[in-house]
Amino acid sequence: MNALIDKPEIRTLIPHAGTMCLLDNVIDWDDESIVCITGTHRDKTNPLRRDGRLSSLNALEYGAQAAAIHGGLRARAAGTIAPACYLAALRDAHLYVDRLDDLASPLEIRAQRLFGDAGNTIYQCAISASGTPVAEGRVSIMLRP
Repeated sequence: MNALIDKPEIRTLIPHAGTMCLLDNVIDWDDESIVCITGTHRDKTNPLRRDGRLSSLNALEYGAQAAAIHGGLRARAAGTIAPACYLAALRDAHLYVDRLDDLASPLEIRAQRLFGDAGNTIYQCAISASGTPVAEGRVSIMLRP
């Protein structure tokens, strides 16, 4: 699917509200993966900033949000609504920069579904800026009890 999806539409797919909705656009997605872009890492009002800085560890929240959007898009394509889920685990995380807020380029967030369907899903996420790796890791998404 190659239709650009903007932030207002993203907000209909995930529970993240206000500035906690970190991704600006979906630029590509299919049943197995999604690619998003954003510039919110440079926003001084980013809710994940601490002492004016945005740690690269937060890049994995960007990856988790891409996975959540992907789940919402897959559910919508199937004529349903994605079930309520939560981030249950983060594994094999690698950080290649110290901070996000000093990266001038937009972030590109890729999430590849490795296992699962409609909740209880594992995604491999990769975050980059201008083709340079920023962070990567696996996120596990679980259905809320």
